Amino acid sequence: MILFSKMQGTGNDFVVISCLSQYFNYNLATLSKYLCNRNYGIGADGVIYIFRSNIADFKMRIFNSDGSEAEMCGNGIRCLGKYLFEKDITTKTEFRIETLAGVKEISLIVENKMVIAVKVNMGIPFFEPQRIPAYLPKEEYVKKYHSVIIDIDEEKYEFDLISIGNPHAVCFVEDVSKINVCKIGKIVESYKYFPNKINVEFVQIIDKNNIKIKVWERGVGNTISCGTGACASAICAMKRSFVDANVNVELDGGKLHIQYENNENGILMIGGAELVFEGRIDI
Repeated sequence: MILFSKMQGTGNDFVVISCLSQYFNYNLATLSKYLCNRNYGIGADGVIYIFRSNIADFKMRIFNSDGSEAEMCGNGIRCLGKYLFEKDITTKTEFRIETLAGVKEISLIVENKMVIAVKVNMGIPFFEPQRIPAYLPKEEYVKKYHSVIIDIDEEKYEFDLISIGNPHAVCFVEDVSKINVCKIGKIVESYKYFPNKINVEFVQIIDKNNIKIKVWERGVGNTISCGTGACASAICAMKRSFVDANVNVELDGGKLHIQYENNENGILMIGGAELVFEGRIDI
């Protein structure tokens, strides 16, 4: 029997399982794939497991619905921050969480002992192809924007490449509603340039402080939100001078706020997280 909480951040939903006091001997990849199944399991985009950490307050491991382990998840880490505080696992409103993408700093905004928003320092972005990772032919790589052009059905799409601890390919379009996210996203996710696959975002610029995005998430598919995808989209838009340093990102599942001044301060992501329900499941 496993105790769990079902949580969501701007519609990106997760099964959260504490391994601090309960122990089970399962392969986490196989277990996560089962739990995420929306017909036979609990149903979620991913599963978050909480462990003790030797270098931070807690350690987060997150597995996608296909059983693959992700380096980092922006929406997931906000859910975890809320979970840890409201479950009285920590009384701190500022703490650190270890991830495969490094240690992330969490700051909770609390009212009446309830977490109403979570601020996460997502660290610094990387643009170098080897950090994505991406193996690119020179003739297809545009160094100015760290972008690559990919031909899909005789149309050329330019994707800016960036790592927010996990890999992203960001494409700017006039109208995201006219993009076949599932078709193009699926092709780009597993494209030959990306050995570890890649998350894909399509971005529409509204004005200097607002963008709208659609997401194809690596290992999950078309999701209504992605925290690291919101960060990647905002940073790439800033790099092209499309937007200012404070950006509201509109996703199908809600809005996130992204701030980025420089690498010294890192990328700040601010957004909500909600408990959906709690339960137990026999495996």
